Amino acid sequence: MSKDQNIKRIAVNTGGGDAPGLNAVIKAVTISALNRGWEVVGIREGYNGLFLPEKFPDGGLINLTHEVVKDITPMGGTILGTTNRGNPLRFPMKAANGTIVEVDRSDEIMSAFRRNKIDALVAIGGDGSLSMANVFAKKGLRVIGVPKTIDNDLENTVITFGFDTAVGFATESIDRLHSTAQAHSRIMVVEMMGRYAGWIALNSGISGSADVVLIPEIPYDINIVVDFLNRKFEAGKNYAIVVVAEGAKPKEGAVSVIEKEVGKAERLGGAAERVAKELQPLVDKEIRTVILGHLLRGGSPTTFDRLVSLRFGAAAVRALEEGYSGVMVALNPPVVDYVPLDQVSNRMKFVPLDHDTVKTGRDLGICFGD
Repeated sequence: MSKDQNIKRIAVNTGGGDAPGLNAVIKAVTISALNRGWEVVGIREGYNGLFLPEKFPDGGLINLTHEVVKDITPMGGTILGTTNRGNPLRFPMKAANGTIVEVDRSDEIMSAFRRNKIDALVAIGGDGSLSMANVFAKKGLRVIGVPKTIDNDLENTVITFGFDTAVGFATESIDRLHSTAQAHSRIMVVEMMGRYAGWIALNSGISGSADVVLIPEIPYDINIVVDFLNRKFEAGKNYAIVVVAEGAKPKEGAVSVIEKEVGKAERLGGAAERVAKELQPLVDKEIRTVILGHLLRGGSPTTFDRLVSLRFGAAAVRALEEGYSGVMVALNPPVVDYVPLDQVSNRMKFVPLDHDTVKTGRDLGICFGD
């Protein structure tokens, strides 16, 4: 690796679902690059600003300056916009016979990078976005990935930014539900985001003193949950909190999907409603469901997420300066490391069954449905 490799202009983009801390990464990348004499542009809505320019009458690229990014650290969302639809490697297009087919448009995007004289890309995203970035790295673009997801399901990093903020809000929500559930002698079934990994539900459920926590990694038996809750009620407790990850599934069952289309990731949903319907005939309590959904994505990032986002953004620029490509910056306390994208792409970090937090929950008498 040779330092710098004549970098003059870099791009940064944000892909997949939004997460608190995205703007802090953009700020750190921008200022760190400008301080090295590089130009910085932001690509709008993932890669759409490059290969769907007709969507943006005022341009698919944004010139990022000190003035543009100076006040964005505490802001949620992303000033660049993002998308989790229309994967450019599997882009849905109508064929001559009217059917929808998936087309690889990666070569068009590579041409757009060259046409716009972009020497390197900092790609901020989760497993899907970083898998795309890895393809562009293998095609010759200099790429550094930054791990973003509230789900915390990326391999080879202790944590992803956005997770701490999401878990904090989820825990506060559970705290609030205790009082209303107790007042009405109800069971509150609370659904959390997280897709196929249970990190948000696990951490917030344990921290929020839930009675039951159902996560994808531990398929549940509803009869075990019912027996557990009825014992609680017989012992004098008049309410219960049941936390359900959106990817939770019953034994011998499947995840609950509300939408699946060509070229789009399937949308999970309905897990809490399914659990409530299964419980209602078997318990002598009213049941209400609460879907936190996109509330977990919004809002200002916590101090932890702000700091790790700034660290990741600055580290991504250092990696480019040091000649790296095809790597993701990763938190390996107390340092930020570089991990090959091959070790991240198309992989998912699930909750280990012997994880200390799971053991802690069991020691505290929380039911996991098994």
